[in-house]
Amino acid sequence: MVDTSVWIELLGLSKRFQIDQAQLESVFVCPPIIQEVVQGVRPGATQDAIREHILAINRVGDPVRLDHFLAGADIYSTGRRKGLTICSSIDCLIAAIAVENKLTVWHCDRDFEEIAKFTALTTTTKTRL
Repeated sequence: MVDTSVWIELLGLSKRFQIDQAQLESVFVCPPIIQEVVQGVRPGATQDAIREHILAINRVGDPVRLDHFLAGADIYSTGRRKGLTICSSIDCLIAAIAVENKLTVWHCDRDFEEIAKFTALTTTTKTRL
């Protein structure tokens, strides 16, 4: 699953991360990632194009169920009890969806590394998919 942090880099045409067009068929997103990506783009033609393209990517966790939110809350509170600071509750929700679907999260966001320390979440920070 490609996290918002990587999409921001890819959409900004950063050389830091690369993905081959053919590999887009094997990546996933979930509704919270879609929301973060689309809300971060200025309204207009660019946002419309990005919305269209991201909606064409494989999705999991759609619709987002109540148990996803509860699992995300559990991740957040467990992390706090372990002395780990998770900055984004949305990242906890994304992690819960990824764990349920046995997907690795491709990211450049430290929250996922913290979450992976005490859950079944798998992550990657490689620069090329």
